[in-house]
Amino acid sequence: MRANFRMQRLFVSQSLNAGAAFETTSDQFNYLANVLRMADGAEILLFNGRDGEWKAELSYPTRKKISLTATRQTRPQPAASDLHYLFAPLKTGRLDYVVQKAVEMGAGVLQPVLTQHVQGKINNLDKLRANVVEAAEQCGILAVPQVEEPVRLKDLLETWPATRRIIYCDEGDEGQNPLPVLNRIEETHIALLVGPEGGFSEEEQSLLRNHPFVTPIPLGPRILRADTAGVAALAVIQATLGDWK
Repeated sequence: MRANFRMQRLFVSQSLNAGAAFETTSDQFNYLANVLRMADGAEILLFNGRDGEWKAELSYPTRKKISLTATRQTRPQPAASDLHYLFAPLKTGRLDYVVQKAVEMGAGVLQPVLTQHVQGKINNLDKLRANVVEAAEQCGILAVPQVEEPVRLKDLLETWPATRRIIYCDEGDEGQNPLPVLNRIEETHIALLVGPEGGFSEEEQSLLRNHPFVTPIPLGPRILRADTAGVAALAVIQATLGDWK
């Protein structure tokens, strides 16, 4: 069942069921009352990543408080996406973009990976997770992607399960078309790895190619920025191996 994009959606941490009632946080109050200017009796859609999506009624018990009461479920909770997105952190503005687009493109797990040429840093995972929630609210998904702690590429590969294939964007690949490579992949558990703006080092390239569960793909005749490469690769993977088929 597709999302209802005509109604405002809000992520909440509380359990959702018929008749469940709770007050909003101060940030949620400001958003609903002052930004959206929602009136008493207005309806909104709620989700928490566990209990599906619920229609709820908004009320003002006082001028400074908003209460939300769940009335009926509009969509059941789907299974979380199995697609893992592994990415080298970029600088702040572009990192936000990468995270938002990964959520929109159906990633179920976001894993920051530290490489030799990495330029960005992740100093606040809570901020990153808040960005994920905001993207989920806007794009209609119900299963909120999991955000993992940053890990070094070498450590990631040493503990990686061989049953999940890693597809990585190789700007040095002589080919141009990723589709023949992707169509030969038989595994159903997939991860996409996108390197930093400066690309993977020669040592990292060798390390990646020496693991049998890693597959390089080209992304056309042009060199793409890391954030663009991530969106392009997610699109072709979803179209060939993922939930666009």
